Amino acid sequence: MKKLVLDTCIAFLGRTISQSEFRVKNGKTFVKDELYYRLNVRPNKNMTASTFWETFVHKLIYDNECLIIQSDDDDLLIADDFQHNEYAVFEDTFSNVTVKDYTFKRVFKQSDVIHLRYRNERLTPLIDGLFTDYGDLFGRILSSQKRKNQIRGTVDMDMIGAKSPQHQAKLQEFIDNMYKAIGEKDVAIIPQQPGFKYSETSGGGTTGQSVDEINKVTNGFFNQVAMALGIPTSLVYGDMADIEKQTKNYMLFTINPLLKKLADEANVKFFEQEEYLSGQKIDIKSISYQSLFDLATAIDKLISSSGFTGNEIRLEAGYEPSDDPNLDKHYITKNYTEMNKVEGGDEQNDGEN
Repeated sequence: MKKLVLDTCIAFLGRTISQSEFRVKNGKTFVKDELYYRLNVRPNKNMTASTFWETFVHKLIYDNECLIIQSDDDDLLIADDFQHNEYAVFEDTFSNVTVKDYTFKRVFKQSDVIHLRYRNERLTPLIDGLFTDYGDLFGRILSSQKRKNQIRGTVDMDMIGAKSPQHQAKLQEFIDNMYKAIGEKDVAIIPQQPGFKYSETSGGGTTGQSVDEINKVTNGFFNQVAMALGIPTSLVYGDMADIEKQTKNYMLFTINPLLKKLADEANVKFFEQEEYLSGQKIDIKSISYQSLFDLATAIDKLISSSGFTGNEIRLEAGYEPSDDPNLDKHYITKNYTEMNKVEGGDEQNDGEN
């Protein structure tokens, strides 16, 4: 039950992150170079980008930290094991870095790797503590359910002449073979024996817990783990009520902070301070959860209120600015009247209507 819940929640996060686009930005333009290709298509020789980022999320949450190194041929590799050497005033290092069956001989510096921690404390003790309580309750309900549906049998025997150890041993062997036949075969034929009578009763009464109670305990444990990971349970269950609101909260408070951590680490790894300040950086575009109609309505309000130009909206939405000079102008009212050219009585009145 614990593995099922953890794998379900982690896979949900991994699928969301893997749909993001990692874009290399240079000022106001986006560059599609080798770095872009490795982050979005083929990080290394053995993984696609979607598999790579799903593995990254799985490792990050299970171990509470994940290390990505760059090999000599610029492949991005997720470390399966490593030793983190922490220092107070010096740069941390990573030694004994192992990827699959290969252990790197060299020591990696913090500035040369992408190293993320999921949270301040490991999630595993919390999950184990929850499972101790829920697992005990789950086991008790399951045991009660088994006893409720158990089939019980009785054997009446005439013990006259059956007191010798040899006779009792043969009788016990006969009983064991009979029980084995009843338990394993669809049709069991039992020979009648003098002084021996077998009868069967069903234990299926009205007492005990139902299967629904087992499902409630499983769902309760699932809800606690999902809450710890910041996943609305309605999304995982597939509920359609308020799905856009739940998705918005999920993206805002769970996915975007994780992408921000990853972007910060990537910018430190791939760009120097001067390059970053000049506009070169990794910009991660998450999947859109708004419908095209709602997005168009929001853009329409932003532009028609003169607060933003069309190109400013394009940059905020993650697209390159257009060469159309009209998208660099401010407009007001639903008629998109140009502000800096509306002067005089008639034109001003038309613009205000």
